[in-house]
Amino acid sequence: MRFVTFSSPDNATSRIGVVQGDTVVDLAAALAGTVAIPQTLLAYISAGKAFHAQTEQALAAATVPDSTRFDISSVQLHAPLRPTKVVGVGLNYVEHVEESSRTLDTDKDLPTRPVLFSKPATAVTGPGAPIWHNGELTAQLDWECELAVVMGTEAKHVAEADALDYVFGYSIINDISARDQRRSGQWFFSKGQDSYAPFGPMVVTADEIGDPHTLQLSLTVNGDQRQNGNSKHMLFKIPTLIADITSGMTLEPGDVIATGSPQGVGAAMNPPTFLQPGDVVACTIDRIGTLSNPVVAVTA
Repeated sequence: MRFVTFSSPDNATSRIGVVQGDTVVDLAAALAGTVAIPQTLLAYISAGKAFHAQTEQALAAATVPDSTRFDISSVQLHAPLRPTKVVGVGLNYVEHVEESSRTLDTDKDLPTRPVLFSKPATAVTGPGAPIWHNGELTAQLDWECELAVVMGTEAKHVAEADALDYVFGYSIINDISARDQRRSGQWFFSKGQDSYAPFGPMVVTADEIGDPHTLQLSLTVNGDQRQNGNSKHMLFKIPTLIADITSGMTLEPGDVIATGSPQGVGAAMNPPTFLQPGDVVACTIDRIGTLSNPVVAVTA
């Protein structure tokens, strides 16, 4: 299934939708009287695997009223959910390790364990929403197209062999970074400011994605391609990431792991090139879709 959070012209309330082709089905309205669908996708995921299976079966059997269907071009898509936490993974593609060592003063050697950082929930924003460019804080606003893992089950001390069983689905996250706001090697403020985690446009369940290490990732700025990679080139694959994170941290339903960026960030261009107000940055990942956001000037 392909889940979105959306609002429509006739109803500004955000609610769960299921994408079927070019149509969004209002899930709660379509299954009224059959399954009580929560208001948010986070609550839906938290309800567990059995509830999801029940919903999937009910939707497959239902005659969906036309009144609960919307053309996807007519609705407003929002961030699919607001996770409790976003765990970022740095330097997880070999060529990005190399370009970062040249331009961002990171270690030239491949990491021997996942490099982890966090982004706060307040950084999350949705498709089409602005990425805020505060010229008083940064002149080096950069992009990173990343596969997002959305957890489905509470996970702690998970073995690699079992790790994918804890995944609900996959989405896209743009790990926006103010490169000139790194502080003594710490990335939190650089990567955690408001709007620095565009997320969406949908969450595609794990069964529809299959192997998450076969996905093409690309990113454009104003239509010009800047990144082009494949998740098969991750240095640490998703089961390893889940096992490493949960060795000391509980991952909860709806938590997001941003699995790292392929090569092609703005800091590594010659000359270095960064996002400016008026730019539009778009991330595309196979079998998920495209996440597009404008860059908008803002002052404190």
